Amino acid sequence: MEKYAELVKEAIKAREKAYAPYSNWLVGAALLCKDGKIYQGCNIENFAFTATNCAERTAFFKAISEGEYDFEAIAIVGGDRQKGLESYCYPCGVCRQVMSEFCDPDEFKIINGISEQQYQVYTLREMLPHAGYVKGGNNEGNSFFGNKV
Repeated sequence: MEKYAELVKEAIKAREKAYAPYSNWLVGAALLCKDGKIYQGCNIENFAFTATNCAERTAFFKAISEGEYDFEAIAIVGGDRQKGLESYCYPCGVCRQVMSEFCDPDEFKIINGISEQQYQVYTLREMLPHAGYVKGGNNEGNSFFGNKV
């Protein structure tokens, strides 16, 4: 799909801004809002590793701080500083949980890319199957809140 290829292209551009002096693993993300706006994010490392912020969360927090709350998709690319984009880069659990706060699990798409021609597309629910979704999918059948065993 053409818009997914464009989103991967934007994530590759965002990756160039990554600050990763400790891991040398550069990640870029491009978050597509339903109104067509795109917010880029990159990973920003810190010597105290828990203060590090992933590219995906950077993009989400930029968008939310600007008043955006309706999201369609996010493209993610990542790879070693020297080797470049050789394999798919998937969002960590914390990033998936942030996505679950704001995105419909069956509509929001996560695009993991290596290039504009080579990418995979998943729904948020496929990436995080048993989460407590807030937007568009939080009910007794799919939420960890109040599930009966």
